[in-house]
Order: sequence, then structure tokens, then C-alpha cells
Amino acid sequence: MIAPTLLCIALVCSCHSSAGFSAIPETASPPGPPWTPRRCQKLSFEKLSCCHLNLSSVPTGLDPRLRRLDVSNNMISGMGVVNLRFLEELDVSYNHLQFIHEKAFQNLVQLYNLNLAANKLNDNTANNSKAFQALHRLQILDMSLNGLDHNAVELYLRNMSCLEHLKLAGNTLTKLSSRLFKESWNLRSIDLENNLILDIEEGTFEPLRKLTVLNLAMNNLACICDFKLHGLQFLNLSRNSIEFFITHQNDDVYQLETLDLSYNSILYFPIVPKISHLKYLHLQNNKVGAFGMEMSILEVSSLYTEIHSEIYRKEYDDMSYYDMYSNWKLMPLVHLDLSNNHFTSFPLKTLHHLQSLEALNMSDNCLFNLSLGDTGNDSRGLPHSQPFLSVRYLDLQRNQIQHLSPDFFEALPKIETINLRNNMVNPCAAGNLPDPMRQNITNDTLCVSFAGIRSLKYLDLRENGIKTLFPYTFQHTPLVSLDLSGNKDMRIAKEALAGLQNTLETLSIVGNDMEGSDLSLHCLGALKRLNLSDNQMDILPSTIGCSPLRELDLRNNSFTSLDEWIVDDLLLHLNVMLIGGNPFNCCTTGWLKILNETRVNILDLHQATCLYRLNDSIYTELLSNYAIQCPLEPTTKSTGLNLLIPVVIFVIVVLSLMITVILHESHSATQRIPVLRERHYSTDAIRVNSRDS
Repeated sequence: MIAPTLLCIALVCSCHSSAGFSAIPETASPPGPPWTPRRCQKLSFEKLSCCHLNLSSVPTGLDPRLRRLDVSNNMISGMGVVNLRFLEELDVSYNHLQFIHEKAFQNLVQLYNLNLAANKLNDNTANNSKAFQALHRLQILDMSLNGLDHNAVELYLRNMSCLEHLKLAGNTLTKLSSRLFKESWNLRSIDLENNLILDIEEGTFEPLRKLTVLNLAMNNLACICDFKLHGLQFLNLSRNSIEFFITHQNDDVYQLETLDLSYNSILYFPIVPKISHLKYLHLQNNKVGAFGMEMSILEVSSLYTEIHSEIYRKEYDDMSYYDMYSNWKLMPLVHLDLSNNHFTSFPLKTLHHLQSLEALNMSDNCLFNLSLGDTGNDSRGLPHSQPFLSVRYLDLQRNQIQHLSPDFFEALPKIETINLRNNMVNPCAAGNLPDPMRQNITNDTLCVSFAGIRSLKYLDLRENGIKTLFPYTFQHTPLVSLDLSGNKDMRIAKEALAGLQNTLETLSIVGNDMEGSDLSLHCLGALKRLNLSDNQMDILPSTIGCSPLRELDLRNNSFTSLDEWIVDDLLLHLNVMLIGGNPFNCCTTGWLKILNETRVNILDLHQATCLYRLNDSIYTELLSNYAIQCPLEPTTKSTGLNLLIPVVIFVIVVLSLMITVILHESHSATQRIPVLRERHYSTDAIRVNSRDS
């Protein structure tokens, strides 16, 4: 077990003031009616924008009715008295502000939103902070990117009892003391992202009863040993160096809904509050699963006992034992992200305790063949019932999966979406198996059966090295969307998509290097979106004419023309089309005329090109200008008729020759009859003469 090192650091805050500050005198407004400085934009009588004008000071003599003033992105280094008593919002961000007159804000009695981000307020903090004492109604303060340490922040936040939203991102805070927010007890959200925080003193956030959002991302925190912010709803601890997150297990109710622990060094599942509203847990880019699930559970229980005893100075008792499974049953978790961790097997036995879980991301792990295996026996020696997940969305992309056993899908009775992109999944040939609903697949069968998954609607099989899609692959699986892109040289057999006629709406076959002969599409009566881009197709499948396509993508193929009969069939529903990157023939564009006469929007028509021949040379022209090069354009719609005419002529010629031969034979036969009779008479005469003699 990895024993935690508990290091308690207590630092005393010492406030200091900067010397050498020269007060900026108050600026009197010039007499006369209010005016708008040159190049400033008056968006309304209440709002004025003077940003990006290289101003060296805040303009004076402005309309006193102004409620919003933006002087951001200028060269302002000092701020005098601002006489705008109705002003509610002031933006002085991204300047060079170093000096603020102590009475600069005394007339801004309505100001509730002040943005001072990206200035140089780390200097002269003792004098600058005096101006903030007049901001009694301030609710929103942004002092990000000012190089402030915790001493400076403590000075600026004095007497800020109305402050609700505070941004201190991108400063240089290394610790948070218990005095830091002592006078800002109404805070609802605090952003401390991208500082250098190593330590948080106990009592820093606990007095903030209204605090609901806390962002501590991109700091140097090593662990959270005793989380007890009961009212917090959103906590971002991503991109620190956290190894474990522990909450004391008691019956206190926590309001926490979102916990982001991504991009840390977490080895175990966090020990979250026993009773909470936690719905979204982000654990991506950690080290969870490195020791295996069972070992991890034992380790985290032992870790909890040790830390509990250290913090509360108690011997072992009931509260120092952590039962993760029983606690997870109470957790209303909906979304769990475990991507980019160290899982080698699917933690079904652990996750099935999360009875509300709907979305699970396990992409970018080390998963291989997924099978539930033996579920074991209970205490009575009886086999356990099959565990199952309530998950509807499952992301398994970028693993090394070759096989998903049938019992794996049986454990996901509500699954609607599976992302298997960039694995080694090979769909089984359902037709070769006796019962496509329940197929006997052993661990040696390196294919996955997608037949009979009655809840599955969205399936992503991109970049899996699939070579052949066999007949009836998705039989009795009501897919709405299917992505087969990136499977080089894949062949789709006839009837491969049989069974999807009434459900499939989106089909993507992008970048497969497929030719027209490789694609045999079933008549899909519900298909609305078809993407065939980045292939080598030169003819359209004739069956797409029976689909109510609304979007068709044919970019980067080998089309020289499109069959006008098929285009005619598509016009009833087609709205959007993409055709660029094909070697179209400028002189066989009858199909384009048909499309141009309808409401079909060819999004890339002005980038698409075509080829034409002139003086034995091939030239390129914009497809939209095809008529310039081919004014007498031959139509491609008569292609079928043109092929039929020679056949008819050939048949007529053959029949004519046959008739001629028959007539000739008949005529010859009639001429031979008298000759035979003559010969008959001559023979009889010879016989008579012979008798006489």
C-alpha cells in the first residue's frame, strides 16, 4: 500500500504596503454638455465603448447617465476620480493600470461589476486597495492576471461584504489563508485557476455558506484529505498533482453536483461524500486502474482508515471503515469519464452499483477483449445474478478491443450509443450462425456480433480495419446512425444492411478507398444523410434513389458525371449536396442543370471544377462555368437510350438477314419442283422403251 504523507503547513500572513506612491489628483469634468470622445462608440445612451484606442486615461466629461463603460485594451496606467454616479459596469481590463486614486470609486455608488483583469495591480497594493473601500455595492470583481500574491488579495478584499463573484485566475498565489475571504462572506463563486497554490488552510472556504462554484484548476495541490464544503455545487480541481480525494464518511448532506479531478495523478476512485447530489465525475487522464479494481478498492479503504485516524485522532471505529460499494449505491451519478487511465479490463462489477449512470467514457485505456466471465457465487453458494449497467452512452474508442462477448451486451440492456472507433473490431457474419439473436461466440472468435441488440441506435466503427461487411450484420438491431469510415478497402456485401430499412437515417462511409463495385446498398427507406466522400467511386449506387436523402456528400471521388435518372429520383427530398474534388466532365453536366433548377443547395459549387478537352489538351474550369466551354452540351439523360438504339438496329439487321435467307430458300425450292417432274417423265419413257425392245 502507498501510505500518504500528511504535511501540515501553517503560514502567517503578513500585510505590507508599498511606498513611493504619488497620488493622482481628482479630475474635474469640463463645463458644458456631455460629449462622446472621438472614436468611442456609443452603443446606446447607457453604454459607451472606448476599447482599443490607445487611451492613456479614462475619458472625462462623459454622459452622466452612462451605466456601462468599456475602456479595455488601452494604455491606461493611472485612474483618477470617475464621476459617473449611475455607472453599474466598468471594464478597465488589459491596460497598464498601476495607480488607483483612493477616491477613484467614491462616486460610483451604483457600481456592481468591475473588471480590472490583466493590469499591474501587484504594485502599490496598500494605496490602491484604499479605493476599494468605497465599493459597498460591488458584486462582481475580476482581478485576474495581475501578479497578485495572497497578501495583496487580502488587502483588496477588505470590507467586500456584498461581493458574490470573484476572479483571481492567473495570479501568483501560493497559499490560501483562513483570513483571505473573511470579509467577503457572501461569495458565491471563486475562480483561482492557474495560480501556484500548494496549501489551503483549514477554515479558508468553510465560512462561505453561499459558495457554490470553486475553480482551483491548474495549481500545485497534492491531495484533498478532508473535503467538507457542504454547500458547494461545482468543484474544479483539474490539472493539479492530486493523488487522492477523501471525504469524511458521515450522514451530512452535500450539495456537490460536479467534481472535476481530471489531469491529476489519482490512483484510486475518489472517496466522495456519502450523501450528495453528485451527477458528473471527471477522472480522465489519471492513473486509475493501474493496480486492478479489487486491489484498488482494498487500498483506498486502507488509505481512508489511516487518514481518518490521523485527522480525527480516533482509533478504528465504524466511521473509519470505507465501503465503496454501499456508498456508490446512494450516488446519483449520471456521467463518469474514465478516459486516458490504466484500465486493462472493464470494471463492470464496480460500476454496476452506480444505478443512475447513463454516460460512461472509457476511451484511451488498455482494454482488450471484453467478457464478463464468471460472476462467482454468493454466500449461500448460489450463482450471482448477471450484473448490468443502466448506461445509455458508452465510449470505448482508441483501445485495442477485438472481441466483445454477447454477455457484455446483455449487461447493457439500455445501451443506445457505442463508440468503438480506432479499435480492431471485426463484425461477425450473422448469416453463418444458427440464431442471430443469441450467437455462441467463444473467446477464440475474434469478431463481434452486432445482431439482436434491440436498444442500440448509434454505432461508430470508424478505423477498425474492417475488410468485409457480411450480409445481415445488423439484423434486429434498430440502428439510426452507422459510421463505417476509415476502413480501407472495405467491401459491403449485398444485404449487409438488411434489416435497417426502416430505421437507418445517417450512414457515413468516408475515406475507405471504395470503388463503386465495393458498395452494395440495400434500399434504405429512412436514410436522410449519406456521406461517401474521400473514396474512389465513379458511379452512384442505383439503390440510393429509393432513399429520402436530404444530405449527400460525394466529395473527393472519381465521378466524371452523375446519372440523371438517379438525380431525378433524389430531388423530392434532397436539400444539401457536396461535390468538390471530382474530375467532372464539363460537357456532360446535364445532372447539374437539373440540380440548378431545383432548391438543392450545392454548398461547394463555386469551388468544384470540371475538365474539358481543347486541341488534344485537357483544361480545368469551374464547374459553375461549364456552359462557357460546352455551349452544345450533350445530355447524359439519354445515355440509356443511346445504348438501346444500337441494340435495336442490330436486332433488326439480324432479323432482316434471317428473313432474306428464308425467302431465298423458299424461292429455290419452288424452282426445283419442275425439274424433278421432268426427270420423272424421262425415267418413265426409258422404262417403256426398254419393255418394247
